[in-house]
Amino acid sequence: MTHFPLRAAASSLLLAATWAVVPLSAHAGKTLDGIKARGQVVCGVNTALAGFSVADAGGRWSGLDVDICRAVAAAVLGDGEKVKFVPLSTVQRFTALQSGEIDVLSRNTTFSLTRDASMGLHQTAVTYYDGQGVMVLKKSNIKSMKQLKGQTVCVQSGTTTEKNLVDYSRTHDLGIKPAVFEKVEAATAAYFSGRCVGYTTDASGLASVRNKEAKNPAEHVVLPELISKEPLGPMVRRGDDEWFAIVKWVVYGLIEAEEYGVTQASVERQKSGSTDPVVQRLLGTTEDTGKLLGLDRDWLARAVKTTGNYGEIFERNVGPKSALGLQRGLNNLWNKNGLMYAFPIR
Repeated sequence: MTHFPLRAAASSLLLAATWAVVPLSAHAGKTLDGIKARGQVVCGVNTALAGFSVADAGGRWSGLDVDICRAVAAAVLGDGEKVKFVPLSTVQRFTALQSGEIDVLSRNTTFSLTRDASMGLHQTAVTYYDGQGVMVLKKSNIKSMKQLKGQTVCVQSGTTTEKNLVDYSRTHDLGIKPAVFEKVEAATAAYFSGRCVGYTTDASGLASVRNKEAKNPAEHVVLPELISKEPLGPMVRRGDDEWFAIVKWVVYGLIEAEEYGVTQASVERQKSGSTDPVVQRLLGTTEDTGKLLGLDRDWLARAVKTTGNYGEIFERNVGPKSALGLQRGLNNLWNKNGLMYAFPIR
């Protein structure tokens, strides 16, 4: 009785196991090929949301979502300025990504099962953990959601925000009366004109609206309760795993850079002088992780040098010293009681 078939099978299994742990260089996907050909990343952003994406009088964009796009451009093209920003409404955003008008949607968009599984899109990594809140006038003396019983609250139609408000009201038997508007500008205008007791959207959006549109921001307060989970982050089209991986790992890289103290100001010095094995790996001095993404070894170093790490991006755009004045809270690092936990770059 021969044992050759058994030996052959064992050899095949061993070979398969060996191949399974050998890192392979990635080939460029069609999205990256197109980006390199045009020399520009096309990024969909909000039309105007202070702290996240807003253009100044000279047309220069700034904000947390904007910086994510600049970091991606720095990683793949070597220059964070090689980005074309396309302002998109709530209705336009998904169609623009699905049709290929944009390469990435970085527009305060909530990750959900429906959006991930049925729209031909991929959720990448969370860049802001948010939750839906309600803003009211301070002089109303409303301190909690329970005091909104029977009151009118302004909300934009066709959003998860509207559904969340209705669900919360029904669950807690509050009888809240939604005043629904197609455009966010109409909803906020109705609130500030006194047609509604409250206005609801993501808490970060409330801070932005209060800062930008209120005659006196101090007259308005955001109630402490959050009535939903709103994890926000960039999305890409399905069908291009290479591009999906690049966007996802740029976000993780910015978070991991903060965890290990790699900053915009220190990245060059640490690249040549750090003895920390993790820092050396992040900055490409000992290992070339870029080849696994179809990029060069300096991909993350360039991203951090362009925008700073995640903490720097947060502080500059929405943090306590910014116009929005938001606390890190859930968006702190995992080892500082937050939820920002990057998959390890190794």
